[in-house]
Amino acid sequence: MAMDHIRTRAAGSRRLRGTLLALTAAGAVLLTGCSASGSGNSSDGADKSGGRNLPLPAPAQPTSGTAQGEQEGEQTGAPDREIAPSPDYLSTFALDVDTASYGYARRTLANGRIPDPSTIRPEEFVNSFRQDYERPDGNGFSVTVDGARTDDDRWSLVRVGLATRAAEDDHERPPAALTFVIDVSGSMEEPGRLDLAKDSLDVMTDRLRDDDSVALVTFSDDAETVLPMTRLGDHRGRVHDAIDGLEPQESTNLGAGVDIGYDTAVEGLREGATNRVVLISDALANTGDTDADSILERISGARREHGITLFGVGVGSDYGDALMERLADKGDGHTTYVSNKDEARTVFCDQLPQNIDLTARDAKAQVAFDPQTVERFRLIGYDNRKVADEDFRNDRVDGGEVGPGHTVTALYVVRTRPGASGHLATASVRWLDPDTRAPHEESGQLETGSLDDDLWTSSHGLQVAATAAYFADALRQGDDRWTDLPARPSLSELADHADKLATATEDKELRRLADAIRQANRLRD
Repeated sequence: MAMDHIRTRAAGSRRLRGTLLALTAAGAVLLTGCSASGSGNSSDGADKSGGRNLPLPAPAQPTSGTAQGEQEGEQTGAPDREIAPSPDYLSTFALDVDTASYGYARRTLANGRIPDPSTIRPEEFVNSFRQDYERPDGNGFSVTVDGARTDDDRWSLVRVGLATRAAEDDHERPPAALTFVIDVSGSMEEPGRLDLAKDSLDVMTDRLRDDDSVALVTFSDDAETVLPMTRLGDHRGRVHDAIDGLEPQESTNLGAGVDIGYDTAVEGLREGATNRVVLISDALANTGDTDADSILERISGARREHGITLFGVGVGSDYGDALMERLADKGDGHTTYVSNKDEARTVFCDQLPQNIDLTARDAKAQVAFDPQTVERFRLIGYDNRKVADEDFRNDRVDGGEVGPGHTVTALYVVRTRPGASGHLATASVRWLDPDTRAPHEESGQLETGSLDDDLWTSSHGLQVAATAAYFADALRQGDDRWTDLPARPSLSELADHADKLATATEDKELRRLADAIRQANRLRD
């Protein structure tokens, strides 16, 4: 298999240098970087290729005439709709490592229901599966860009993969100060909610280090701190007693829980430690302040002033998905969803202790497509993570927080121009050092030759990302509507793809994906 995708590695200690160049052409903006050797751009400025001096992607200028976002519907055989978000060749978004949408969809399907389309976020389906991107040595990201042809030869899928360094040994990370804000409302009495949280917190308490600290806040009608910030050391028994005493009560005053939780986190703030609030809830706020914006503003203030990040863990067959996701986004964190003991122990006992540290703050990605080779494109998902193109290098604009051991994948559907050959796109990621706030940047490039392979014979990683995205597309769009992804296989075909990938990779998560797709197919029938 010939895949000439380009891999570049971030040098976490390298500062962004050089001046940004802008190249404006009549009717379109060409903002790409291409090196003669095929290596990715660093933050040192423009590369040279074929005698041309091409800049890194920079903010787009207004264009005139017809661009790819304004093509007529009959050219694609689809209803008239915008494929590109704006008439330029840039796509910019904040990074996101959330996975809750996929976990909740699986739980809903297992309960015999098709998920509400509003809860389906394709990027969270895609990011729920491991990818084998090359990882950088230090903080920051590596950039991998590849692609393949879909069964509709007019369209291809392009994958932009970003990876942070591998998670350190637990003994090498900074100490943690974790404030657990736990929903003890009446709805949490349902099996698979508070019982999961208590079991997992007990196990996690025994696995954390002696120099880690834990606080517990509960909320129902009101909120209270049941355990102030406590250094574990010889006090694990005290933490276990507080966990064992958690019992379901009445209503869900999530706003009060957030208030007291952040107050407790600020009071127990530890310099040199990773300070994080972990919210465990079904997010069904029904008492006190239920206005999302005011709750979000309080989280945002604590984030700005004290650097406290939020990790949201969703539980329950009925789940306030939208509120939990917004809380985590505003709190510079991420969300996941757990539905059984194995998932909960993985999140609390493995992922949380290993990924307490941050490797990048305010991380954003920008992909610059070459208008000489690309006719139309569309980013799949990241609908509420879009960033204005001109704000890619504006470090006052919020991005995403990412820790060690993470990968982030963005898929694009791309239509190339007839007979197009050469440079296709440059993908760049920009982030701030988590300690110094110094900006860094890294890029990778893609040539049209990378799209020669058929999608279903391409690399396993690209096939996995495509299968997850197609599944999300089917759940979100329905079989009778124009979809975001071209040439979408049937659900039964998707399940077969997932099974083949599971066999080839021996990945049990892919087998679970196949089961979820078949369950959706049965419910649709």
